[in-house]
Amino acid sequence: QVQLVESGGGLVQPGGSLRLSCAASGSTASGSIFSGSTIGWYRQAPGKQRELVTSISSGGGRTNYADSVKERFAISRDNTKNTVYLQMNSLKPKDTAVYYCNRVSLPWPWGQGTQVTVSS
Repeated sequence: QVQLVESGGGLVQPGGSLRLSCAASGSTASGSIFSGSTIGWYRQAPGKQRELVTSISSGGGRTNYADSVKERFAISRDNTKNTVYLQMNSLKPKDTAVYYCNRVSLPWPWGQGTQVTVSS
């Protein structure tokens, strides 16, 4: 079973930056499964449904972004560390949400997420 731990959130002013991390823990086999999976970053704002904002293929060579975050967010991964990152720049108040990571197809149990609040 893959366990996901998100971190790196916080309070930031509009225009600021944050870097989120998504670490997979569990057995050695879990790490291999994580590294071989397309991983997405999702977010859920208060009163709204969870949405996929970006994803990265297992090898890191293919990424996709929602229009709302293109040119501002960048997803990357380090399979040696079983970790996926989300660099968020030029943050806006509408980016405020709890951010989660998970496998895009056949999601694992969701982690606790990390809160991102963009406010002056």
